[in-house]
Formats: sequence, C-alpha cells, structure tokens
Amino acid sequence: MAFLFRRKRRKSVIKSEVNLTPLIDVMTSLLAIFMITAPLLTTGIPLDLPNGDGKNLSVDDKTLDLSVDKDGTIFMGKTKINKDDLLVKLKAVLKENPNIKIVISADKGTAYGNVIELMAFLRVSGYAQVGLKTDISVVHSDGKRMVK
Repeated sequence: MAFLFRRKRRKSVIKSEVNLTPLIDVMTSLLAIFMITAPLLTTGIPLDLPNGDGKNLSVDDKTLDLSVDKDGTIFMGKTKINKDDLLVKLKAVLKENPNIKIVISADKGTAYGNVIELMAFLRVSGYAQVGLKTDISVVHSDGKRMVK
C-alpha cells in the first residue's frame, strides 16, 4: 500500500494594518515645534513699546496689526505700506471684515504726530475699535523689570 502524503500548503496572510506609532511621533513633535515658534512669530517689526497697563484682547478677537517704527514708517503686519496706499487698503479690509479690531504698535521713539496721523487715517476709513499695544512689564525704581 502506498501512502499518499499531501502537504498542506500554508496560505500566506498579508497584513494590511498601518503602524500608527511613527505617525503619532511625527505629529507630536510637529505640534511641539509649532507651539514653541507660534508666539515668536506674532510681531515681525522690532519695536520698543511704551509701558502701560491695559486690558488684553481675548483670543477669539480678529485683529489687524498696524506698526509705526522710529522713523514713522507704517507696517500692516510685516508689510511696509505707503501713506498714499494706506487709506485704500484700510477701506478694503473693513469692507471684507466689518467687525475687525485694529491694534496699533508704535515704537517709543516715534513722534507723537505719526501715531495721531495713523489714527486719523483709521477714523476716516471708518474703524470704530482701535487699540494701542503697550509693553505690560513695569520697571521698578531699582532698575529691575518685572512682568505682571
């Protein structure tokens, strides 16, 4: 008698799972990088802001940052704006978003007239909510700077 041996063929099983561990590692490190760098990107123009004690804007407020440096140059965000084009751009922004708030950041060394001129442009453009950005740290008589 002859025995017939049948070999069982093993069926190869293909795993179709995605390993999520490397994806989670990459996303966590990107999140940490963005959390560290985002606060550093809020101001693009180096200004020496005057000291002041004011109320902070809430996070959900939509704001447009206007800056005036020592020389009286006006910046919208990080973009330098000519005074001739400023009125047109301000009206276009207000037309696009009527609830936007304006925050003016003026260098301590700039002339008072430069800030007043910018505020006059804003009034003519129709803006109702304008704020002035200040440095919230206080310098004590002993020369130490303390943040509130």
